Amino acid sequence: MVKQFAGIKYKLSQSENFDDYMKALGVGLVTRKMGNAVSPVIELLEENGEYTLKSSSTFKNTVIKFKLGEEFDQETPDGRKVKSTITLENDNKLVEVQKGEKETTLVREFSKDEVKMTLTIDDIVCTRIYKVIE
Repeated sequence: MVKQFAGIKYKLSQSENFDDYMKALGVGLVTRKMGNAVSPVIELLEENGEYTLKSSSTFKNTVIKFKLGEEFDQETPDGRKVKSTITLENDNKLVEVQKGEKETTLVREFSKDEVKMTLTIDDIVCTRIYKVIE
């Protein structure tokens, strides 16, 4: 279960194609430059079936709270308002579908050493690797 990765902090160590991904979402140049310049730290927490996903950086801190399979309102770090649903696959993969002006999928695959995040919009795929820091 993904709960075994709760409380572990992971810091961005590698990012490919993030600028193209943000561009496809309609993110402006200044916000894209800031997004590309930071290395966020992410942490997943779980309590009584409710998950909290925290992302912290010098640019922006975000917190999303969700229950698996239940749609919720979310404001993304770039300010878009979307409806999101997060499901669990294979006990270690959180699959988030964001529906707004454009639909995008974010897959976070947890392991004891890293989180591999794959972001997809249209035919653009971005990969971001987060490594354990504590």
